[in-house]
Amino acid sequence: MAVVLETSLGDITIDLFTDERPICCKNFLKLCKVKYYNFSLFHSVQRNLVAQTGDPSGTGRGGESVNGLLYGEQARYFDMELVPRMKHKKAGTVSMVNNGGNMHGSQFFLTLGEDLDYLDGKHTVFGEVSEGMDVLTKINETYCDEDHRPYQDIRIYHTVVLDDPYDDPSGLDVPDRSPEPTQEQLKSLRIGADEDIDDFKGMDEDKVKQIMERKEASANAQLLEVIGDLPDADVKPPDNVLFVCKLNPVTTEEDLEIIFSRFGPVESCEVIKDQKTGESLQYAFVEFEKEDDCERAYFKMDNVLIDDRRIHVDFSQSVAKVKWKGKGKGVEKIADKDDEKGPGYVLKDRSRKQDPKYDLVFEEDEDDTGRKSKKKKKHKHKEERNYSDDEDNMSKKQKKHKKQRYASRSRSRSPMENKRRENRSRSRSPTENKRRTLKSPDRGRGGDRYRDRRDRSPQRDRHRDRSPDRRRIRSPDRHRERHSDSRYRSDKHRR
Repeated sequence: MAVVLETSLGDITIDLFTDERPICCKNFLKLCKVKYYNFSLFHSVQRNLVAQTGDPSGTGRGGESVNGLLYGEQARYFDMELVPRMKHKKAGTVSMVNNGGNMHGSQFFLTLGEDLDYLDGKHTVFGEVSEGMDVLTKINETYCDEDHRPYQDIRIYHTVVLDDPYDDPSGLDVPDRSPEPTQEQLKSLRIGADEDIDDFKGMDEDKVKQIMERKEASANAQLLEVIGDLPDADVKPPDNVLFVCKLNPVTTEEDLEIIFSRFGPVESCEVIKDQKTGESLQYAFVEFEKEDDCERAYFKMDNVLIDDRRIHVDFSQSVAKVKWKGKGKGVEKIADKDDEKGPGYVLKDRSRKQDPKYDLVFEEDEDDTGRKSKKKKKHKHKEERNYSDDEDNMSKKQKKHKKQRYASRSRSRSPMENKRRENRSRSRSPTENKRRTLKSPDRGRGGDRYRDRRDRSPQRDRHRDRSPDRRRIRSPDRHRERHSDSRYRSDKHRR
């Protein structure tokens, strides 16, 4: 048992499950037989979900069963068929729509996706699409509004019953031919189902291409207006200005003015330069008094050799110096404000000779300032390491007394011993001297660890020297130094 739905997008053939869903299939067949679905809209299309139809009013709130046509309002709906349980597993499944009270009328839907498990048990499956899946694809890809209503109407024009196993109920009026649609059925605020929306029908490819390019240019202009690059989307660049690029950096404005003046009087010639360095960016704008002179220069000067460079010339598209007066009023040139403002930079050292073209600021180099700060930090770190907190808290008298004690100690040494100490320090490598100053507790300044040897008690030194773990190897030269010191002292007292 099957039914063919002739829609505005193509034909769809539906096979019915008459054994599993006899009540739903009988209702659907009899409604198709009396042409109840003719000119019904697909009033709701949800992509990859369902396409719903079956309401003659097209609102989604109308429709009634065949019993409602025969017996009135009290028999408008009929109960759902839940046994056997059938699922919405594949696209093209046909189900009756639940009206909210687990009852059905005339509305049904076709699934547009697979594995729609959340529809199981809520809507009654009574058939599937056997032919016309391409039509379902077209319905699925149609453009809809936020209420899932297609912008262009999709209608069921005609229904054809291929086989009907059920007897017609008494009082059912079956028409001989499809009735003509009423004004209410065809009334719609959307694009008509049979309306052709091809704007380029009957045009050749060149004309279509021009229209598309014009639309694209208009869209780009509106975008530039939104981001602030254009004062207005309808503004146009002046026709008497040429854009010259691929210039040699040595080419000046005077050179270009002399070259282009052969085509007519030149109002201005500007080579664009870097704001910081003042070097040429190798492109310029040449403005003529007349548009004809500008056009002749465009045709003659392209690919011309200037200062060993092949230049390129085109009409300017810049509107940086153009103010749009309004539609039909033309444009107005904006005067340069750079001359009114004066120099953007001030020379700090007025004793230097200043070039009239440039005003520069001489500032301290970041590398030099970084080095100075590093030196200060390094010096500060050394001071913190050499001087402990205890020495900082010492009074000035204690420091002075300590200096005097170090001076008297150095004077008490003999000249021979001082000389020997100097030779010994010179014989050491710089790394060894550095290691001795860092590791030895008896050298350097400051802190508890730099204590004087005289502060130690002789008994403590004697016990430490005689300990078996710390044995000293005493050289014979050491005794000679003592004897020489004593002799030197005795001779000094005698004198």
